Amino acid sequence: MTDRFPNAEILIEAEGISVTRRGKKILSNAGVRVRGGEIVTLIGPNGAGKTTVVRIVLRLMKPDRGEVFRRPGLVVGYMPQRLHIDPTLPLTVGRFLALGAGRGRARTPDRTAGALEEVGAGTVMDTPLQAVSGGEFQRILLARALLRDPDLLVLDEPSQGIDVTGQAELFGLITRIRDQRGCGVLMVSHDLHLVMAQTDEVICLNHYVCCAGHPETVANDPSYIELFGKQVADSLAVYHHHHDHAHDSGGRVVPLDGPAGDSPGEDDERASRG
Repeated sequence: MTDRFPNAEILIEAEGISVTRRGKKILSNAGVRVRGGEIVTLIGPNGAGKTTVVRIVLRLMKPDRGEVFRRPGLVVGYMPQRLHIDPTLPLTVGRFLALGAGRGRARTPDRTAGALEEVGAGTVMDTPLQAVSGGEFQRILLARALLRDPDLLVLDEPSQGIDVTGQAELFGLITRIRDQRGCGVLMVSHDLHLVMAQTDEVICLNHYVCCAGHPETVANDPSYIELFGKQVADSLAVYHHHHDHAHDSGGRVVPLDGPAGDSPGEDDERASRG
């Protein structure tokens, strides 16, 4: 894997991960690393092992082989791929977010309202959960993850069930949250065009790491083209958002005209491309 954030703190790193279940190899010598302020996206076909990597990172599963490092005291906010809520439960959005607070700061109404505002769902606080749209529900799940004040966001298919316009808005929101909070993001996604536009590092899995690196590099890698097809690869336009900041060694936002003595490096290169 490439190292585009050499000065940022490593939040999680898995190396040489192998998992076999019922004689079927799920992962073979796979790895992932996320640093502060970095967005890393796992892509690959169904059954490639992406969700298994997430489960290992979340300590819900132990690999048969390999090593997993998590920064001591790391706080993880998790947005699941699916979450079924019984539609007969008389549960408002605010009440749902107040449940299962766990460790950390209490989920007060003000904090809950603030999290909903941050994800662009500030008007649904008192709405019955079963009455919100698919896009609103995904934002609510993101707010739920943010209430932990995470160092690392783990997002499993965050745009599932959302139309194309909503997908683009959600990916843009995730990038803004990263910029504002300086947290790392590990994401699983099938939305290749949007992923390539909004991520710093792509890891292409098919039970093993086929290719990894900058989105443009991965999009032109023969393994990627073989996996997704030449038509998809040829049609893939890689766009970059532009902003006027970089990230410091902790992932925090720093203006490009920051303190004297700052030396250009990978973060500056990243800022110049988005």
